[in-house]
Amino acid sequence: MQKLRKIGLVVAILTSLLLSACAVPGNAPSEQGSVAANSGEKVKIRWWHIWAADGPEGTNWQVLADEYMAEHPNVEVEITIITGDPYKDKLATNMQAGDPPDLFQTWGGGVLWQYADAGLVQDLTDVLAQDEWGDSFLPGPMAVYRHNGKVYGVPWRFGMVGIWYNKALFEQAGIAEIPQTWSDFLTAVKQLKDAGITPIALGEKDKWTGHFWWSYLAVRDAGQAGFAAAQDRTGSFSDPAFVNAGEQLQQLIDMEPFQAGYLEQSYGDQQVVMAKEEAAMELMGQWAFGANSTVAEDNLDNYIEHTGWFPFPMVDGGAGQATDAFGGGDGFAIGINAPPETIDFVKFLTSKEHQAAMAEAGLAVLPVVKGVESSVKEPVMQVVLQHFSEAEYLQLYLDQYLPPAVGLAVNDFVQELFAGTKNAQEVADAIEDVAQTELSQ
Repeated sequence: MQKLRKIGLVVAILTSLLLSACAVPGNAPSEQGSVAANSGEKVKIRWWHIWAADGPEGTNWQVLADEYMAEHPNVEVEITIITGDPYKDKLATNMQAGDPPDLFQTWGGGVLWQYADAGLVQDLTDVLAQDEWGDSFLPGPMAVYRHNGKVYGVPWRFGMVGIWYNKALFEQAGIAEIPQTWSDFLTAVKQLKDAGITPIALGEKDKWTGHFWWSYLAVRDAGQAGFAAAQDRTGSFSDPAFVNAGEQLQQLIDMEPFQAGYLEQSYGDQQVVMAKEEAAMELMGQWAFGANSTVAEDNLDNYIEHTGWFPFPMVDGGAGQATDAFGGGDGFAIGINAPPETIDFVKFLTSKEHQAAMAEAGLAVLPVVKGVESSVKEPVMQVVLQHFSEAEYLQLYLDQYLPPAVGLAVNDFVQELFAGTKNAQEVADAIEDVAQTELSQ
């Protein structure tokens, strides 16, 4: 059983590592009415995604497409796979040419909204409201597909960032309770340092790893309304809530809680530090448990036994809610000229049956529909899923939520906070300078 468990964890990380405009005429879904996928008329659904055909995700999606075509002989699902960054480039090229795929993989957020504003993707609001399909999704993942009161996609698989911690090291440091507030968290960091334990693993060479800290503090300080205001330009990334996030992160940095050399070390180094139990905590996505397990080597059993998870702590006076989450994943959007059968196919893909099967396969993600919680088998992942399911607001990773230049600015300038070359106000102002250019167009 332990061997099978280890194999499952390896499969999970192999999958998780794959993760690292003009208007077009067409009918909106509300005008198309209900879908008649067995009408007999031959139709083709052009589906674009990024997963390699011989990988677990690509294989799974091909199996589902084949199953759907067997049940609907009039429908041909033509899959185009474009892995890595070229996918986004090719998608943008087709969008600019007015030829969106019928179905395409999307991470929601700013890029999708640009396509929606250009009339290139279908508004699914009415279709989702027609039957139980709309009510089947968890509210957090659905939020990243909502724009100006309308819905332009549905989630497939999502996750959230949180604090992974070593229960044995917490006990060794005398930490009896999980930190609930930022003040509690800083106290726990001090207790770990006093016990001679490195409190936090971080590979800040990769930048995105450190930006998680600033971004989650901003979620707690600014809340959903603060992020929405900064994005739609009724507010600013130099507003007090975002400056507060930097100041609170500076409190942590000043305590020197990270392993030696963390500014020159990568995320891979961070994984090893956690897997070998050389640090007590890391802030990372739901994939971390499986990812770290693959590098634990002889310490795998101890790592599994000692690993726990808790949500990011609250901050005093913040506008965010305790259930607010920060994370991301992917889902589906439908091109404006897609045949009606495309909606039926997406309903098929996102059914409870297929969501449960995905979770049972251990693909390092959390299901996005209600009623399949029992399909997540690993106890620590059940804890993550419980909190994920309670999230009414999920703030998407900033390099997906915002235009690429703004997301990169967050990564770059937050790294300067870690390096000591910018203070909290300067970081917020620098991000806002880029946002003014990119978000005001």
